[in-house]
Amino acid sequence: MTAETETPRTAGSCCSSTGSCQDGAADVQVGGVTTVYEVKGMTCGHCEGAVSEEISGIDGVSSVKAEASTGRVTVASRAPLAEDAVRAAVDEAGYELVGLA
Repeated sequence: MTAETETPRTAGSCCSSTGSCQDGAADVQVGGVTTVYEVKGMTCGHCEGAVSEEISGIDGVSSVKAEASTGRVTVASRAPLAEDAVRAAVDEAGYELVGLA
């Protein structure tokens, strides 16, 4: 499963009408810098959505793609991100940033 921050969601639910947190995965938009992080604790689409939402709130982030099955989060941004900002966003979502993948 993957989650992207631009994914429409069903009202009252974190998931789409199909029961997943996505309606067809699109590739992460490339623009500037693409960085892959390892995040511990993601197990489902809801986890992917929570991590994606928090990281997408960091200034300069253009897209986020989280994959629970691999524990990887791919982030496209205008410039390199401060690791503390990514760590704080992942912590806020309730997961643990291991570091760069």
